[in-house]
Amino acid sequence: MTILGYARVSTEGQHLTGQLEALKAAGAEKIFQEKISGARANRPQLAKLMAALKADDVVLVTKLDRLGRSTRELLDLIERIGKAGAAFRSLGDPLFDTTSSQGRLVSTLLAAIAEFERDLIRERTGEGRKRAMAAGKKFGRKPKLSDYQREEAVKRRAAGESLASIAKSYAVDISMISRLAPGYRAPFEAADADA
Repeated sequence: MTILGYARVSTEGQHLTGQLEALKAAGAEKIFQEKISGARANRPQLAKLMAALKADDVVLVTKLDRLGRSTRELLDLIERIGKAGAAFRSLGDPLFDTTSSQGRLVSTLLAAIAEFERDLIRERTGEGRKRAMAAGKKFGRKPKLSDYQREEAVKRRAAGESLASIAKSYAVDISMISRLAPGYRAPFEAADADA
C-alpha cells in the first residue's frame, strides 16, 4: 500500500508548504503537486496521480476542494479511485475516508444523490425540449444556405458546374455542396406539390 498525496493551489502567488507538511506528516510517500486552478479540466499532476494508482493505494488530500471544485467532479474522481482498487482520504474532512466503512457509506450516499440529481436534470431537460419543439422551436445550428440557395446549387451542379466553384460562391465547404441531393426541392415547393 502506497499513500499518494495531492496538493494544489490556484495561483502562483500561493504556497504549497502547509499542504505538503500535512501530507508528509500523514504518511504520504509521494506527493503530486501543482499550481493551477481547480476549475481547469486539464490538471497534469492529477492525471499522473490517477495513472499511477494501484490496488490498495490511498489518495490523500488536505481538503476536499484541493481535489475537485464541484461535487460532481469530486464524486467522479472518488469513483475512479475506487474503481482502481484504491481508497481516498481527506485530512480536513474525516467523513471522506473510504478506507473506513463510514467513509464508504457517505461516498455511496453522495454518489446516489448525485446520480438522482443527474436523472432529474435529464428528465427536466427532455421535458423542456419537448415543450419547445411543440411550440415550434428549432434546435441546432442555423443552415448556412437558404432553401433557395440549396435549390440553386443543385441546379448549378446538374448543369455541370464544379463543386468548388459553387461552394466558393456561397462561402461554404465543398462537402456541403456535395451532400445536396439532386432531387432537392425547397420545403415550401414540396408542400405545394403535395397539395
